[in-house]
Amino acid sequence: MAGTQDLGGGVRSVRVPIPDNPLGHTLVYVVDTDRGPALIDTGWDDPAAWDTLVEGLAECGTAVGEIHGVVITHHHPDHHGLSGKVREASGAWIAMHEADTAIVRRTRSAEPERWFTYMAAKLTAAGAPEEHVAPLRAARRRNLPGLNPALPDREIVPGELLPLPGRRLRAIWTPGHTPGHVCLHLEEAHPAGLPGNGRLFSGDHVLPEITPHIGLYEDPDDATVTDPLGDYLDSLERVARLAPAEILPAHQHAFTDAGSRVDALLAHHESRLTGLLALLSTPLTAWQLAERMEWNRPWEQIPYGSRNIAVSEAESHLRRLVKLGRAEVVSGSDPVTYVAV
Repeated sequence: MAGTQDLGGGVRSVRVPIPDNPLGHTLVYVVDTDRGPALIDTGWDDPAAWDTLVEGLAECGTAVGEIHGVVITHHHPDHHGLSGKVREASGAWIAMHEADTAIVRRTRSAEPERWFTYMAAKLTAAGAPEEHVAPLRAARRRNLPGLNPALPDREIVPGELLPLPGRRLRAIWTPGHTPGHVCLHLEEAHPAGLPGNGRLFSGDHVLPEITPHIGLYEDPDDATVTDPLGDYLDSLERVARLAPAEILPAHQHAFTDAGSRVDALLAHHESRLTGLLALLSTPLTAWQLAERMEWNRPWEQIPYGSRNIAVSEAESHLRRLVKLGRAEVVSGSDPVTYVAV
């Protein structure tokens, strides 16, 4: 049996597995509408995941062919991976925020060689040692997962209701985890009568026990210096102001008291920024900072790909500190080093 749950009010969830990932699964939500069911996210593009989604939809009393719309919270492959297969099987539309659609378009059109070259340059600039960068220069023919994601055919416009007849599902733009991440506010009374303003499908923006990764998603052809952590913190406060009765996240489990969880996440990042300032009493590169940051395991045990993600997260925190005037780039440093002000 697929792991399905009836959440009341015409909303069900299906636990779709993520292969070889400690998160375990993505919660795909099935929302009844007057035109048939719609999905919020779809899960990873993997045969076992597809079989689980098909089985889960059957347990929910429907089928893939009945889906008329797919609403994607963000472009990551554990959310958007199966969207193309759902569209092929049903003719459903796929909706995504334009900022993440731009990433999908870039991913589909870019040669893997270009991505490897860009990553090698970014990591070198961040102070990564040559032995870490070398494999990126050597492995350019290797296929990476998620290099041909489905191109969405509808745009999610922040503040507008999604085209789901009979439902009030409003898009809330919550950049940070990705530039085009959206939460989806179901502006309907909670089916169990819980106090608060409806329910919020939170994607990866607010999870009950995990702090989402905040990294960099940049266009190699665009020199704009982004501040994803600043975007994320602002987005968190937007969610707190909504005061939903319940949050339905894309991983783990549903939970209440959104305000307390937002406060905990804000406190976590403030504490982390303060801790990083102490480390920056002497100049450090983004790589050196990542080596010294606290992760869920010692740096020596962090695998290759996860180290790239860790460096990206370190850099997003460094950018925030620079923007706040609490750290600065050391003039003339190469690779670039940062120091507390």
